[in-house]
Amino acid sequence: MSEQGKGSASASAAAAAPAPGSDTYKGWLFKWTNYLKGYQRRWFVLSNGLLSYYRTQAEMAHTCRGTINLATAHIDTEDACNIVLSSGGRTYHLKASTEVERQRWVTALELAKAKAIRMMNEQSDDSGDEEPTSQSDRSEIQGTLKILVSKLDDLSTCNDLIAKHGAALQRSLSELEGLKVPVEGGEKIKAVNERATLFRITSNAMINACRDFLDLAETHSRRWQRALQYEREQRTHLEETIEQLAKQHNSLERAWREAPTLVSSTPSAPTTNKGSERAPKEEASDEDEDTEYFDAMEDSPAFITVTTTENIQHRRSQSNLSGASGGQPSDWTQDDHMSPGCNDVSGKELQPCRKRRAHIPVKPNYSLNLWSIMKNCIGKELSKIPMPVNFNEPLSMLQRLTEDLEYHELLDKAARCDSSLEQMCLVAAFSVSSYSTTVHRTAKPFNPLLGETYELDRLEEFGYRSLCEQVSHHPPAAAHHVISQRGWTLWQEITIASKFRGKYLSIMPLGAIHLQFHSSGNHYVWRKVTSTVHNIIVGKLWIDQSGDIEIVNHRTKETCQLKFSPYSYFSRDVPRKVTGVVADSGGQAHYILSGTWDDKMESAKIIQSSRGGSGSEGKQKTVYQTLSPKPLWKKYPLPVNAENMYYFSALALTLNEPEDEVGLTDSRLRPDQRLMEEGRWDEANSEKQRLEEKQRAVRRRREAEASDALDEGREYEGYQPLWFHQRRDSVTGETNFVYKGGYWEAKERQDWSMCPDIF
Repeated sequence: MSEQGKGSASASAAAAAPAPGSDTYKGWLFKWTNYLKGYQRRWFVLSNGLLSYYRTQAEMAHTCRGTINLATAHIDTEDACNIVLSSGGRTYHLKASTEVERQRWVTALELAKAKAIRMMNEQSDDSGDEEPTSQSDRSEIQGTLKILVSKLDDLSTCNDLIAKHGAALQRSLSELEGLKVPVEGGEKIKAVNERATLFRITSNAMINACRDFLDLAETHSRRWQRALQYEREQRTHLEETIEQLAKQHNSLERAWREAPTLVSSTPSAPTTNKGSERAPKEEASDEDEDTEYFDAMEDSPAFITVTTTENIQHRRSQSNLSGASGGQPSDWTQDDHMSPGCNDVSGKELQPCRKRRAHIPVKPNYSLNLWSIMKNCIGKELSKIPMPVNFNEPLSMLQRLTEDLEYHELLDKAARCDSSLEQMCLVAAFSVSSYSTTVHRTAKPFNPLLGETYELDRLEEFGYRSLCEQVSHHPPAAAHHVISQRGWTLWQEITIASKFRGKYLSIMPLGAIHLQFHSSGNHYVWRKVTSTVHNIIVGKLWIDQSGDIEIVNHRTKETCQLKFSPYSYFSRDVPRKVTGVVADSGGQAHYILSGTWDDKMESAKIIQSSRGGSGSEGKQKTVYQTLSPKPLWKKYPLPVNAENMYYFSALALTLNEPEDEVGLTDSRLRPDQRLMEEGRWDEANSEKQRLEEKQRAVRRRREAEASDALDEGREYEGYQPLWFHQRRDSVTGETNFVYKGGYWEAKERQDWSMCPDIF
């Protein structure tokens, strides 16, 4: 039988500091654990009707191993030194060192049980004569009542004065009415008289209301105090129950994982009488010396969640939150948990103004000696390595950046949110969704040429327009601006730092992403995590995302902390796991986010939090009690035959589709990229070398012009992007490239005379 106890800091504190009038008894006893380890020495503390035990006395400060309530417990003695405690299906088999010590414990347990029963009966007594629970509470209530009485006396005095002076005023006005005055003056005096009467009536009503309030305060003060004390006790009990559930869930999860091993290795049950007598002890305790309830994973988050729900299939209380992403398909039901606008697939089914393509030419199967190219590139900046198109996919980095808008409907829904905290959850889901397309995308996008642009005009279909421009070549940097008619604007400048380390490739996006909602003015800022491509030389390529994202709403100061857990062969976590906490400006957590960056994200509203036990690093973890998780985002399935089309999503298939009226520097017009998409890779490699050499010639010419200007003492401006300019951001204080306007107006006029010839 499991003996997972209520291991909380509050329980430990209660044992160490009992209430006045209660006895505390402490000492060492031997406790039965299992057949392998038999009886183990444990430190027991009896206080306030609860018997708790610890491995050592030092554990009293942080980790209680189990607690049993004596009010409902049965106390029995087996032999000279043994004690058996059972309550609610839980049984403790204890042994004292001597018979005298056993008798002391039995006496203390019986007295504590009697007192616990008496206290329980007193708490259930609903009589109106119950006094406040403490002298300080009584003094506080009496002081408050004295102040109320004093203020009521002051109001009574004021009322008497108002009545006295009001009556005198009315008499004076009546005398004035009897005098011969003009008709207009008489009417004014009459009006003043009526107002004075109304004033006196109002003051009488006010003083009566104050007197009634004082009577009610005196009548109900004790009842309020009793109700408050009851709520405090219920809260403490609920915290202990939550942490007990968290421990039991963790134990059940471990038992489930170890079940196949146990079934195959556990010997058959003994059939002797002695064995049958000892069998209940084995069931009553599954304690193990290596059991640490809060330390299931080395890199586990600093919190534990316990889901409040009637459906056991939806319970999620494990420390690693793995259930949020690894449940059965029935755990995620769109109809039950989502409002019509959240992740609504119908957005994809709207009839657009034009039919977009749903496939591209199949990827050719060309062999290539990877090591012959890579062995001379170790330690170099990736953007400076001349790569054949065999390592690429037929999209540029600007188009990959635009792919972040695949789940733009999350921002459309966030723009309609009244609550900034709910809006933060959707923004967090959007930030995670941008990685969903990378799980199978191991190919490298084309490095954009300096001045290259890419537009994505979905104004008529989805209400937004997007523009990217390559604003720097070394280091490679791209500026991105999106404006939506549905209430939001997004802009970012991303610089890609990448290093090839021999076995893996690290891609570090640098720069902040800004998102602002038009109606509320909420301004969110966050940064991307590191992407790692593994097995560059040997094995199958695979991508992992790792690191932390902090999303800040600079208007309300609310934050969201997201953690992307790196994959580990030795971890039992769900791969690609993401967890997060949404907190207000004061640091109070309101939502728990969980899921995986390649599939879905969910949010659960926090209804209560408490401090739990210590983790592996000695830090206390917070136990959050939440409502059932609600879906925020779900990845769309890949198109048919995606594995032969570079694993492109439905949006990615349309990004390089030829369009009329785009700028002359648009990525769709890049010849080497187009040739690669068509499967003509040899021609694409030749064209790629031509474009890169053309770009190097332009750069050398600019360097020569700058050198001449320096020799002549002239100022040389250097290269300036066409559609973006540098400005200092008022929120982050950083200098970024932001959209200066003019592109969409030039498209309307079809005037591209200002565009450079880069292709």
